[in-house]
Amino acid sequence: MTIRERYEQEEAQRLSRLAVRSCESKGRERPQEPCAVRTDFQRDRDRIIHSKSFRRLKFKTQVFLSPEGDHYRTRLTHTLEVAQVARTLARCLRLNEDLTEAIALGHDLGHTPFGHIGERSLDELVPEGFRHNEQSLRMVDVLENDGNGLNLTWEVRDGILCHSGKQFPATLEGQCVRRADRIAYLNHDLDDALRGGILQPFELPADCLKILGKTHSERINTMILDIVDNSMDKPELTMSPLVQSAMDGLREFMFEKVYRDSWRAAEENRCDHIMKELWSYYIAHPAEMPEEFFMIGYRDGSERSVCDFLSCMTDRYAVRLYQQLFIPASFPAN
Repeated sequence: MTIRERYEQEEAQRLSRLAVRSCESKGRERPQEPCAVRTDFQRDRDRIIHSKSFRRLKFKTQVFLSPEGDHYRTRLTHTLEVAQVARTLARCLRLNEDLTEAIALGHDLGHTPFGHIGERSLDELVPEGFRHNEQSLRMVDVLENDGNGLNLTWEVRDGILCHSGKQFPATLEGQCVRRADRIAYLNHDLDDALRGGILQPFELPADCLKILGKTHSERINTMILDIVDNSMDKPELTMSPLVQSAMDGLREFMFEKVYRDSWRAAEENRCDHIMKELWSYYIAHPAEMPEEFFMIGYRDGSERSVCDFLSCMTDRYAVRLYQQLFIPASFPAN
């Protein structure tokens, strides 16, 4: 018996009847020989961690653009926090932690530079629109591994695609990530907004905090325990009406005071301008893109290839490229 087979045997004994067992995966688009020491979902997790798109997350915005402090979240730290919350949920509910972790680590690989500002810009520019969850799936299916994709299992791909938007994950492990994503961003964005002086403690919605907790850790703990208490051995993850209402109220507050407020309008306009100028330039000059994206243009069209190129950029790369293209390096002396 191989190490992988022992893992699969342990899963059969330990996991809930509603969990996805590694040996029961719907498989990969391109069949591969099983690994001797890792299950299919462990293998997917490792492929994501070693991907270029995962490494780029450390230089992509979460909410705060080019923060001066060292403790603000980036897209990478957000991803790690989502993975932690999702794995806790999966462990408590006796679901497959490896599948859950793989989905969580891959869920934002297709996010744009400048966070949701960049996503909104591309959504306006790309004829068919742009949604980061769909781009994350394209990243692992097509763009990674020199255009060969990562060839992930069906369950991981479904969880990545359905972590946001109207589509709902087919697995409870995917539902853990969808829930964890919201738990993580609401709480860490609130924490960052307080750290940055965008919010003051007295402004926070007292009715929501009375139910969820006054501190960062209390709120996360309340949300996790409530999901566990209301979801054990059930085919869908749910919250109690009381906690769900408080969480929805906190989300509405964050959208009003942080996500949609005018405190960063000038920065948003600059980021939007950079994205649109880069789009226009590379639509007109596709041959100046790196070869991997230029070749995509032959297959999928220039608009698709420029969209892929821009969405792969980190914040600092997009800014540097804009400066190289549109700002003179120096002016001649008189």
